[in-house]
Amino acid sequence: PGRQALEELRQRIGKKIENTIEPWCYEATRDNIRHYAHGIGDDNPLWSDPDYAAKTRYGGIVALPSFLFATSRIISGYVGGLPGVHAMWSGADWNWHQPILRNDQISTESYLKDLIEHETRFAGRAVQQIYHVDFFNQHGDKVADADSWCFRTERDHAREKGTKYKDVRSRGPRRYTEAELQEIYDLYAKEEIRGAKKRYWEDVQEGDELPTMSKGPMTVTGFIAYAQGWGGLYIRANKLAWKLIQAHPGAGIKNRFGIPDVPERVHWEEDFALEVGAPGAYDYGPERCSWLTHHLTNWMGDDGFLRRAECKVRRHNPEGDLLFIKGKVKRKFVDAGRHLVDHLRVTPRHPPGPHRAPGVLLLAGDRERHLRARRRLSRRQAAAGTHPR
Repeated sequence: PGRQALEELRQRIGKKIENTIEPWCYEATRDNIRHYAHGIGDDNPLWSDPDYAAKTRYGGIVALPSFLFATSRIISGYVGGLPGVHAMWSGADWNWHQPILRNDQISTESYLKDLIEHETRFAGRAVQQIYHVDFFNQHGDKVADADSWCFRTERDHAREKGTKYKDVRSRGPRRYTEAELQEIYDLYAKEEIRGAKKRYWEDVQEGDELPTMSKGPMTVTGFIAYAQGWGGLYIRANKLAWKLIQAHPGAGIKNRFGIPDVPERVHWEEDFALEVGAPGAYDYGPERCSWLTHHLTNWMGDDGFLRRAECKVRRHNPEGDLLFIKGKVKRKFVDAGRHLVDHLRVTPRHPPGPHRAPGVLLLAGDRERHLRARRRLSRRQAAAGTHPR
């Protein structure tokens, strides 16, 4: 990125963003929640089955924590400044404060938090662009806040000077054997959703291991399934695609037919992914972050509450890759009366290249604490009127 453009962008740090593109989802409707959950392969009935959810402490469907990615383009990687400089979403630190109930209306406030220059193996010089977003429901309650960041890289530099994926690109496409596929499918068949079976804080021990979760093998179809629930950043059709590129010419990069098309096509168009230095068409960063929180919500059950999650995306997962998500209880502790469990999760991938993603979740500390929390939620729902199933 040019020094002048970088300094101009730096002037925006700390200033509230007043105008940005609208989110994919304004509301946590039944369909919006279900589409997002299914887009990450999450079939927990708490997110999608009204009859099941009616019997839980919420009295109805709630949104999975990562659903909030669909309510803000900025948290999902829509960055300003530095036109023509490619942006790759690279991580997020989340804090959740309240559950997102069915039909909650979500609004956000955002600002550019920082710009940090780096030297990287992927593209040489790169700029880490960090945004902060606060999420509110229709009552003005802050339900969550998060920092997320992208790395801005010159496409030519990433392709010509990057060394990170030379070994990956030198290998031919991998073909899975039937035995390898069956091993993956067995994990899917055995995947446990804790659900209504309460996991109490007293019963959790430091060193406990979480069940292994499989994600993959990666396919472009899977990446598109996520985009259907999340909404993407630049996916538009016909007149709306033209309007986007008219307003933001840098978003229109000509494809092999000479037609301006969006940079987001790195997720389904292998030739363009190779142009930007990636090893092939690859997964979405928010998608991977959502897989990690899926691992935790399966384990904690309906009465657990995910308080914090951190995700750092250090490598692409191109088509054909496979993830095994594993976790271990790092510590359990009490903070301000809240009974917390801290996890350290290591995600081995195939081909190898692990990244760590810690998470903290709140568990019911004892039966009396659980009952008090349930009564508080009931009072909140009563004050807001009848909560639809």
